[in-house]
Amino acid sequence: MPEPTLIMGAVAYAPKVVTIWEGFKAFFAKNGLAFDYVLYSNYESQVEAQFDGTLHLAWNSPLAWVRAERIARSRGLKVQAVAMRDTDCDLRSAIIVRADSPVQSLADLRGRTIGFGALDSPQATLIPLDNLRSEGLVKQRDFEARYFDVLGGKHGDHIGGERDAALALMAGEIDACCLIDGNHLAFGLDGTLPPGATRVLARTGAYDHCNFTTSPGAPAGLVDRFVSLLMAMRWDDPQVRPLLELEGLREWRAGRTSGYALLERAVDDEAFYDGDGRITNPDYRY
Repeated sequence: MPEPTLIMGAVAYAPKVVTIWEGFKAFFAKNGLAFDYVLYSNYESQVEAQFDGTLHLAWNSPLAWVRAERIARSRGLKVQAVAMRDTDCDLRSAIIVRADSPVQSLADLRGRTIGFGALDSPQATLIPLDNLRSEGLVKQRDFEARYFDVLGGKHGDHIGGERDAALALMAGEIDACCLIDGNHLAFGLDGTLPPGATRVLARTGAYDHCNFTTSPGAPAGLVDRFVSLLMAMRWDDPQVRPLLELEGLREWRAGRTSGYALLERAVDDEAFYDGDGRITNPDYRY
């Protein structure tokens, strides 16, 4: 009888996704794990596939994790975050202004326009909105929110919206914008943001990003084998390193969920999903 195949879901947010998972498929096959993947155009469809028997696990964004966990809990089921990248842990987003801006504090943003990324971006929209709310600044009451809503359904797993927001800041179209720290740095290196042209007004609290989320009833033996092979990957292995570089990590870590508290609160405050994982944001398109 052939070895059962572990089926994973991933979202095709960029062409390199095929290269990445074809590489991992070959790695798993070489190490005795039958593995295949299904690509989705958006995380909402991927999460729903975790509950119809299509997928054993999924490479989920943090927002997809929140939705999967809520759907599972509402049905008396369980999902588990079993692995994540070292680069998924303890991230922060920045609220930036032009270096010549008169804005010196978050309070100075009252009555101004703030740029955000995609409507469903945890790092460039939901968590920064939560940060502003915690400082007494609520969108459309205290400031105008302008969304650069690129590639809905991909949960900000691209730089399009954040880049557009950064360019609008430089053009003087908005007074501040929100970016994950890594993109703020990258935009400085690639010329999107000229050296010395911006300054950080505030940073959010720390949060975590993606994880491998199991589906309810996933075959434990296959999942355990999958995780053990991930954890055995080493940066100094010349055959493994290209895969790690493509996926943006140096080592895999055990999954944890403690880093999603800020996003959980933001999802509730912005009424993005309800407690059962239903989409409740009327403006969201994917």
